[in-house]
Amino acid sequence: MADASVSASKGQRRREAILQVLKQQGRITIQEMVERFDCSEATARRDLEQMEALYPIIRTIGGAMYDGMNTVRDIGFAEREGLSYLEKERIAAKAAALINEGDVIGLSGGTTNYLLAKLLKHRSGITVVTNAVNIALELAGSEVQVVVTGGIMRHNSFELCGPLGEGMVSHLNIGKMFIGVDGISAAGGITTYSEQEAQIAKAMIKRSHVTYAVFDQTKVGKTSLFSIASLEELQAFITDVAVPAELEEAANKQGIQIHVADQTK
Repeated sequence: MADASVSASKGQRRREAILQVLKQQGRITIQEMVERFDCSEATARRDLEQMEALYPIIRTIGGAMYDGMNTVRDIGFAEREGLSYLEKERIAAKAAALINEGDVIGLSGGTTNYLLAKLLKHRSGITVVTNAVNIALELAGSEVQVVVTGGIMRHNSFELCGPLGEGMVSHLNIGKMFIGVDGISAAGGITTYSEQEAQIAKAMIKRSHVTYAVFDQTKVGKTSLFSIASLEELQAFITDVAVPAELEEAANKQGIQIHVADQTK
């Protein structure tokens, strides 16, 4: 017990020291952590994973960045699931109405797409390509054909990310892609908190015929750190209320269709 306590204390001191470095220089790499704190790469990655849940840091490919000033936070799926739940249900229902038998659709992670998957599992003749483990599990046992990309799972979102998944997606053809976002604006397009999720989303959009940005009103006007796509790369929005004039004007200029969910759902 004493050894375990000492080990935990040492780990906590190391993570506090890592946080101080992040505050001072803004970012840190895995290699820098290994050299500076005399730990293994696996330990460094575990430290960042634990710190991401406690401190305002962003895990990036090969390290982390300090994000003390960013207002768009990366929160866990369970917490996000309870936010704007009724609005997300209505958005999911609107999205489901746009999916037909024979469609090959893509679903990124996110609570709205998870609710969409719940609706689709009662359908047949549909193929779903997803990088989200929880969405794949929700569709397990249904008549929907499920294609899961590879990659390393992010515990906050259950999304599989990384070169392995991106490589697989490059061989697929997706008809309708539904992308969940952390922020959307006229200038910034659609954005997300995670660099890894942004990369896999870009790969899926590239292989899709039509891309729908799926978002509730709380995401409008916000810009998170990592860009997924500009508005010109999108074909449609699915949201819960009419979007502000600036975003509507920008969408119209790009020929983007705006689908507003039924208020009675």
